[in-house]
Amino acid sequence: MGNQIRLGIVGYGNIGRGVQAAVKKNSDVALSYVFTRRAPESVNVNDASIKVLSIDEIENYTNEIDVLILCGGSATDLPEQGPAYAKLFNTIDSFDTHARIPEYFESVDASAKPNNKTSIISVGWDPGLFSLNRLMGEVVVPDGATYTFWGKGLSQGHSDAIRRVQGVKAGVQYTIPIEEAVQRVRNAENPELSTREKHLRECWVVAEEGADLAEIETAIKTMPNYFADYDTTVNFISEEELKANHSTMPHGGFVIRSGQSSDNTNHVVEYSIKLDSNPEFTSSVIVAYARAAYRMNQEGLYGAKTVFDVAPGYLSPKSAAELRKELL
Repeated sequence: MGNQIRLGIVGYGNIGRGVQAAVKKNSDVALSYVFTRRAPESVNVNDASIKVLSIDEIENYTNEIDVLILCGGSATDLPEQGPAYAKLFNTIDSFDTHARIPEYFESVDASAKPNNKTSIISVGWDPGLFSLNRLMGEVVVPDGATYTFWGKGLSQGHSDAIRRVQGVKAGVQYTIPIEEAVQRVRNAENPELSTREKHLRECWVVAEEGADLAEIETAIKTMPNYFADYDTTVNFISEEELKANHSTMPHGGFVIRSGQSSDNTNHVVEYSIKLDSNPEFTSSVIVAYARAAYRMNQEGLYGAKTVFDVAPGYLSPKSAAELRKELL
């Protein structure tokens, strides 16, 4: 198919594989390049049409790629890669450390804007689709409160964070909504809920041989931005048990806005998702926003952007006329 949007990805982990799957469902985009820090010959993408190259070669491909998707983690990869590659390419990433999004936005914007590039940051379902639903709830029901619940599901960002703790060989983290809190919100009680009252965090960890388990547990439970504000349990298990019971990546959650338009007139607006695969769904969102980044760049909309800056029509392969006819 002519005029496909040409994509490249940096990193071939869960998100990278998810992007590869999403591209197969979108005929107007094509994945041509995977850039890796590993030895390229050791990365098997099971597709002869995709070139696997060393990350050191990436600067030679600025004219071959319309949008570069950064598939690294938020803890250490994206804070460096985001600003570095926004100078050279239109980019998409899924930076999800909510507390650090403002500073990350500024650093990417400072790279993208002077180079006439468009970089959409923090794309996925949260931040991303949930962010949009929080905004919609707030503007439509201005007198009210917004609640976001995640799970039960495996959090990629939090799992990545625990795997970086010294002494941890492998591990996953599940976010679990506290049912009583959810019901109070759905009942339009508008409760004031602390972070700790909304979710539990459950960690399943394989420790390196000889590692200090107490030290690992303390490091996880006191980690700022990730675990310190939650009731967190850390369970140590074998590698076999991790593979048998914790190898899929389900997730989900909901955004609820509850409030009043006048006295005694209540409204509850809820958006929810239930996912078999967190990374595959996240990657599908990313590919739609890659389409938007390309179109916005063509129109001269340069610099860092978030989902709040992207008109919904940019996300669809359909024309504006088709959207008006079919979906409006």
